[in-house]
Amino acid sequence: MEILYETRARVVGGRTGNATIDDGALALRLTSPPALGGSDSGGTNPEQLFATSYAACFLSALRFVAHRRPLVVPEGSAVVASVGIGMREDCAGFGLAVTLSISLPGLEPSIAAELVEEAEQVCPYSHLMRNGVDISVGIRD
Repeated sequence: MEILYETRARVVGGRTGNATIDDGALALRLTSPPALGGSDSGGTNPEQLFATSYAACFLSALRFVAHRRPLVVPEGSAVVASVGIGMREDCAGFGLAVTLSISLPGLEPSIAAELVEEAEQVCPYSHLMRNGVDISVGIRD
């Protein structure tokens, strides 16, 4: 795959630490939610970041597939991503569950359904959830 864009995030302290993006555009405090043993201390958790990223990416994928038709995604359209985390059935680690709720006000329901189906094929986050991703893990000195 030819990489069109790449970014890096650095996290220190894990779920109760700090995250920064290499270009300085984002710096935030991470906290673990109470359901995972954390506190309500006002930080952000990885699931919130993933939900935000997935929703933004899916809405962009909807715009991309609509533009190819050509259609316009209506103003006020929205994607809500719900992300849950829990122990996998094999009890070997954690897994995620994702639900996307899409609002395309003013579009004919059959057209909206077609766009959502196409966007599900185009969106890299949906592809990741269906097929996984190539991961390279290494120790840095």
